Amino acid sequence: MPITRDSLDVLISSETLQQKINELGAQITRDYAHDPDLHMICVLKGSVLFFADLARAIDLDVTMDFLGLSSYGDSTETSGVVRMTQDLSKPIKGRNVIIIEDIIDTGLTMKYLIENLSTRQPKSIKVCTLLHKPDNRTAEVQMDYIGFEIPNEFVIGYGLDYAEKFRNLPYIGVVRKSDGV
Repeated sequence: MPITRDSLDVLISSETLQQKINELGAQITRDYAHDPDLHMICVLKGSVLFFADLARAIDLDVTMDFLGLSSYGDSTETSGVVRMTQDLSKPIKGRNVIIIEDIIDTGLTMKYLIENLSTRQPKSIKVCTLLHKPDNRTAEVQMDYIGFEIPNEFVIGYGLDYAEKFRNLPYIGVVRKSDGV
């Protein structure tokens, strides 16, 4: 049975998302107030909505860049193989970098990304994820800012997709068990 908006239950409402993003933005602002050279990196495509809202919630002058990674394809489970689909447009050497991610599931993608970016000699690297699935972790990665810990369910909306669809939903939803993925 195909997934439709009618087969979704709201896991995290739009209002709850915005409240948490404002809290994360305030914390990041406090943490970087002493050294405001902050370079935000958006992991495409799923993080773009979170990235935009978070950037507006940070009360510092920030610079931004984008990179693309893939480990899911059109599946609901990670393949375990991470590939870079788009690299950064500018060097990060000597910069305070904060990686903005939509979800950390197994941790493999973030581990790969941190290792890759570390070779580029940034001043610091921190990770901000909107969602974290602790039950699925297979690789240890440092997460400095976490929006929500969620159960091991397939989630879509607010940037997260199923076969490139549903990214534009204003909330994060889960497929009802009876409808299946």
